[in-house]
Amino acid sequence: MQESMYSAMFGALTQEHRLNIIANNLANVNTTGYKRDQMAFKDVFVRFAHDEIREATFNLKSEQLFPDPDHYAKPRIAVAQIDFEQGSLKQTGGPLDVALSGEGFFKVRTPEGEDFYTRGGAFHVNAVGQLVNGNGHQVLGEGGPIELPGEGGQVTVSGSGQIFVDGDEVDALTVVGVDNPQVLEKVGHTYFRIRTPGAAAEIPVPETVVEQGYLEMPNVEVVTEMVNMIEAHRAFEAYQKIITNTRETDSKATDQVGRDK
Repeated sequence: MQESMYSAMFGALTQEHRLNIIANNLANVNTTGYKRDQMAFKDVFVRFAHDEIREATFNLKSEQLFPDPDHYAKPRIAVAQIDFEQGSLKQTGGPLDVALSGEGFFKVRTPEGEDFYTRGGAFHVNAVGQLVNGNGHQVLGEGGPIELPGEGGQVTVSGSGQIFVDGDEVDALTVVGVDNPQVLEKVGHTYFRIRTPGAAAEIPVPETVVEQGYLEMPNVEVVTEMVNMIEAHRAFEAYQKIITNTRETDSKATDQVGRDK
């Protein structure tokens, strides 16, 4: 099988993976707090054993025992990374809708634990007076789950995350950053968590402002994603054509050129 077959096959698989990522970004174009995924590439060199051998020569006319080093550069997928760029803020006017202007995340408690982060700030009060998000999971404050006393009180959230009900401070939203955001992984429901425990630590984000009455929209540009999708489709079709042509060439070499005369 020719080298072009392997290269084209890998290229087609890469574009298929890229299309899956683009489709997921477009599917979440209206998901509050969603962060788009993007693919990263790197060049690697295929090295052969003789490439690393540096033979000694006794004179200028000495013949080389090994062929010249051959290196072939090929693109490889490095990793699918999360783009944490700030999304636009949409004004809702809801007293329990909050958005982060700057870095950082809200912390929520799920049945799997408390180490979950999110940028989604569409909160409401459940039947027992706790502040929860759209999934019904508790929003964490300085003392644990946030509880809002009474009903019908005027809720005010300051820029630093302090929560006031009728002028009395009841708690403060836990807003934290991560010193290495690239170790975060998505776990659904716009949640993130540290992929490997201990790989990153929480840090304060004093420059971040909590905006009451706003929600952060996803950082997905529909036009850009559609252009990327068309480009990926065209590339996939080109790789398919290379695979077909290579197969036809191999078949011709086997059936015609290699036939005994």
